[in-house]
Amino acid sequence: MWFFLPFRNLFRNCRRTCAILLTIGMGAGVLFSFDGFINGVLTEYRETTIHSHYGYGQINRKGYREMVYERPTDHWMGNWNRLNHFLLDQKGVTGIFPRVSFSALLSKGNTTISGEGQGVDAEKEASFFDSLNVEEGQTLYKQENGILLGKGLAKALHVKPGDSVTVTATSVKGAINKAKFTVIGIFNTGAADFDGRIFRVQLKEAQNLLNTNKIETVSLGLRNLSDWKSVASAIEQTFPQLEATSFDVLDKIYYQHSVDWLNAQFKVVQVIILSIVLLGIFNTVSAAILERKQEIGNLRANGESVFQIMQLILTEGFILGVLGTAFGLGLSYFVLTLFVDGGIRMPPGPGQTSQFLVRFRFEWYMLLLPFILNIASALVASFFAGIRVARMAIADALRSY
Repeated sequence: MWFFLPFRNLFRNCRRTCAILLTIGMGAGVLFSFDGFINGVLTEYRETTIHSHYGYGQINRKGYREMVYERPTDHWMGNWNRLNHFLLDQKGVTGIFPRVSFSALLSKGNTTISGEGQGVDAEKEASFFDSLNVEEGQTLYKQENGILLGKGLAKALHVKPGDSVTVTATSVKGAINKAKFTVIGIFNTGAADFDGRIFRVQLKEAQNLLNTNKIETVSLGLRNLSDWKSVASAIEQTFPQLEATSFDVLDKIYYQHSVDWLNAQFKVVQVIILSIVLLGIFNTVSAAILERKQEIGNLRANGESVFQIMQLILTEGFILGVLGTAFGLGLSYFVLTLFVDGGIRMPPGPGQTSQFLVRFRFEWYMLLLPFILNIASALVASFFAGIRVARMAIADALRSY
């Protein structure tokens, strides 16, 4: 009975009930949408970093990243077949990408530019590293003498797909080696520093330039980000001379610092939105209860106690909070998935030079915050307004308009 009567009371004044439901629903929808937007931005930024630069993480010789060596190739992995077989047996691993990096001079006619080369197994990497965003030409795949250039590097060399570029590098023995490559494509990740210095060639071609068969690093593709800890732990336990480093540590300056900055900014905006939403709900619910002074006075005159009146009001507030929040969440999800499913084109973010597409990404845990805050706000507003009216003298309440 304590639940049935408050529920019926909601239909006695549809105007008032609808106003409260809309206020609570709009608050829930705004919070839910903003959380989805934040998650979309951070997910897009993370996926771009993973699928254009490092994979989910990389494997090197222990201490290699922190040290500066006179002959870095002496600290590369010589025979990595055992590691390769081990990784193939790991359930979370979906891609194994051996790489070498080297400094080189790229020449076209009278123009010579320094760059950072990456020797990659292009056939394997083509499907995973799909965020390079090849703007001209095609991605590097099976072309033996093909070269893929960053947009800034290609612009400095004044080349386009089909042109020839000469790459000059120093071998591990100090010899100067040259090789001619054909520009296959030009990529643009949106990171100016990366696009202005990086080029990619086939792993075998890079090893020929360096006169080595060693591997500097192995990038990994995984089923899910959550698989990284278990895979990294297994690698370091089986191969104590190696270390596995996640992508956010490898790209701490550009990725992790940008994510930290965005998170701090979003939290400030979220606090502002929360304040507006909660104050709106509090004001609407309080005003609706204060309008019912005569009704509550009649209940008191009929013999109901202050406790029973408060039980009635708080139950109504709880029902309104649940219904309003559910309505707002459902409506916002429906509108965003139906009309904004293609995402929103955003301006370049920190460290970026190109626009990126953000899609609203929702997770189940995002439902919890709007429900808790909205219901709590409705209950608090109901309590303070209700206790004020319930304690009024019956005669004063009955004379209220």
